[in-house]
Amino acid sequence: MLNNLPPLAPFRPRLLQDLRGYNVEKLGRDVGAGATVGIVALPLAMAFAIASGLKPEAGLWTAIIAGFLISALGGTSVQIGGPAGAFIVIVYGIVERYGVANLLIATASAGVLLFLLGLFRLGTLVRYVPVSVVIGFTNGIAVLIALSQVRDWLGLDIAKMPGDFFSQISTIAHHIGSLNPYAFGLGTLCVIGLFVWPRLWAVDSQFRRQLEHVDTMSALKATSRLPAPVVALVTLSLLAWAMKLPVETIGTRFGGIPQGLPALALPEFSWQTVKQLVTPTLTIALLGAIESLLCARVADQLSETPKHDPNQELMAQGVANFVVPFFGGMPATGTIARTVTNIRSGAVSPIAGIVHAATLAAVVLIAAPLAQHIPLAVLAGVLLFVAWNMGEWREFGRLKHFSNHYRLMMLSTFLVTIVFDLTVAVELGLVLACLLFVRRQSDIFRADPLPQLDPDVVQFRLYGSLFFGAVSKIDPIVAAVEKSHAGVRVELDASQLISLDTSGLDSLEQLHKLVAKRGGQLVLNHLNPQPASLIERSGFGARLRGENASAEHA
Repeated sequence: MLNNLPPLAPFRPRLLQDLRGYNVEKLGRDVGAGATVGIVALPLAMAFAIASGLKPEAGLWTAIIAGFLISALGGTSVQIGGPAGAFIVIVYGIVERYGVANLLIATASAGVLLFLLGLFRLGTLVRYVPVSVVIGFTNGIAVLIALSQVRDWLGLDIAKMPGDFFSQISTIAHHIGSLNPYAFGLGTLCVIGLFVWPRLWAVDSQFRRQLEHVDTMSALKATSRLPAPVVALVTLSLLAWAMKLPVETIGTRFGGIPQGLPALALPEFSWQTVKQLVTPTLTIALLGAIESLLCARVADQLSETPKHDPNQELMAQGVANFVVPFFGGMPATGTIARTVTNIRSGAVSPIAGIVHAATLAAVVLIAAPLAQHIPLAVLAGVLLFVAWNMGEWREFGRLKHFSNHYRLMMLSTFLVTIVFDLTVAVELGLVLACLLFVRRQSDIFRADPLPQLDPDVVQFRLYGSLFFGAVSKIDPIVAAVEKSHAGVRVELDASQLISLDTSGLDSLEQLHKLVAKRGGQLVLNHLNPQPASLIERSGFGARLRGENASAEHA
């Protein structure tokens, strides 16, 4: 029996393949792209960690360590790994309910699960999650990310935000009187700047055209290449520091970022604790798998590099998520925004992702003390922008073009993600998808009567799949048999019957018993391979042939 199992997936990082024929020209492109993405990742990594209820260095070292491991061991050429916005709501809920130590254990356990998913070639299973479910929970997470940033955006005097949706709204409403106009102004300027900056330097923008003949245009062009989040972070932090604005910063809340390598720490582990963390572990693993493979598919579409290996990618994600908790990190996965930036910056191999991690490490080790001046309202503005870009809001307007089944799956997943939990939402979405698929397939099956040329013969043609959800559709045949005289011959044309399950087989056997009880014959004509195989393996085909042969001899 063990010999019939599929072989395990080989551990073959894409880096080894891409290094064949690697040259100086490719290295230059990768270094430029990696440095650019490293700068982009800096504010995002801190913002994701803070929004998740962790210290900013947790996000930074996750981006560095996991980013390096995912690029070095992954199954894609240009994907960038690290902390992701999708994890904010999940991690915050786990920290609030179980504590940081248990988050680390859940993340490491999820890493083991992810590695096993890849090792046993289950990477393709993630593709079976319906797109309506993915859009639903993605939009739901975007709403929750935006809501979680309202406290820092408005500068509200709230010691700790609760984890669930309605409690957050109630807490914000209760403390709205403590609004800090300076924090609100910085956060709003950040959001506006993030929207405006790339449009200012677009090829067809009026602003760029007016500067075409200015002597300093080359310097301005160099400035235009700076990522918008970095421009917002630097300029608004300088503004707040120079004007001594009374706003909360990384320094006032966390005491700054340690300048040095993270210490290796082993979280306290026990099987009793692991048993309590089954749901958080599954949530992190499920979301990490979905996000990383969706990101890999986006990279395949935008890049000319070879298509990704989903199993190798999951194994790399597993290694990264197993390792980062020992350095105080948070869950990591593939990140679409940074991956797209990497591709557009000219990356051609995983070396770019390794350079991205090295760039981040250099910035943290050299300039960590400067981070204490960053206002939290500015990081909130960055995450509000991330949430806006993360959500696929146009899909709500397009719902009118789709079926009620699609609307039900997307909207229910969206609402349950917001009100309850991502895991519950995905489970509900998959259950609904299965139920609606069963209903749709049962609607397709039908048994149509054929013209009755001989009063001793009842003929029907079967269409579609005869399975457990469609067995009631053969009732017209039963009714026709019951109305006919004894000794009737029932012929079923199965040329359009594409599949049959054991419930469908049982319904045919019950029909056969009814026909035999009335002294008649049941004949199945033109069987396709799958129905024929099941009928033969069950012995039903032999019984039919034997009885029909006996009737002909009689």
